[in-house]
Amino acid sequence: MTAPRPVLHSVQDRPVLVWRCERPWLAISSAPRGGGIGLRNWVFNATVVTDYDHPDPTAHAGEMAAGLGLPGDGIGLLTAVDVRHEVTATDSGVRASVTTGANVPVWAAAPERAQAWAAGTINAVCWSPVRLSEAALVNAVATVAEAKAQALLESGVAGTGTVTDATAVLCPADGDPELYGGPRSRIGSALARAVHAAVTAGLRVDDPRHDPV
Repeated sequence: MTAPRPVLHSVQDRPVLVWRCERPWLAISSAPRGGGIGLRNWVFNATVVTDYDHPDPTAHAGEMAAGLGLPGDGIGLLTAVDVRHEVTATDSGVRASVTTGANVPVWAAAPERAQAWAAGTINAVCWSPVRLSEAALVNAVATVAEAKAQALLESGVAGTGTVTDATAVLCPADGDPELYGGPRSRIGSALARAVHAAVTAGLRVDDPRHDPV
């Protein structure tokens, strides 16, 4: 089962990357729209204004999906990064599509009082060529986070991520499932390398943010 390729669209004069699936994929995601575990028919990664403060991002993402003509259940991610700066990396059939906005990095375990809340987003949309068990999907999300943090640290970014990072990992809904998604498993190791490569490349973009229109 081959992962779909993203197509660039525009919603309210802002770029949106859309993946349309010929048939549903099993997914896990932390996105504001379509988060959790379940079958998903599409994914989008949409650029919003830098000072985005919509009171209901889930509803807003739903409005975007309707405007794009996306039916059924899907995953909607939001970012202030211009998604035309998306970087895709592949490894052993695993594909990672990442938009990297690390202008406000944070340390995950820093005391809350040590850092003011500010948005900055690294969105990762990842595709496995084979089915993963639900446990392996959960493990894969952790693998994405570990690979992202490694790329940030190796690139000299003082933090493990940002407070609004979101991840989606999708796999075929059929077939014998891989039981593990950690960084030394067959799929997890490829996923780690692909995410690491995509984030590292994304950090080289001079100014990935989208100018307000």
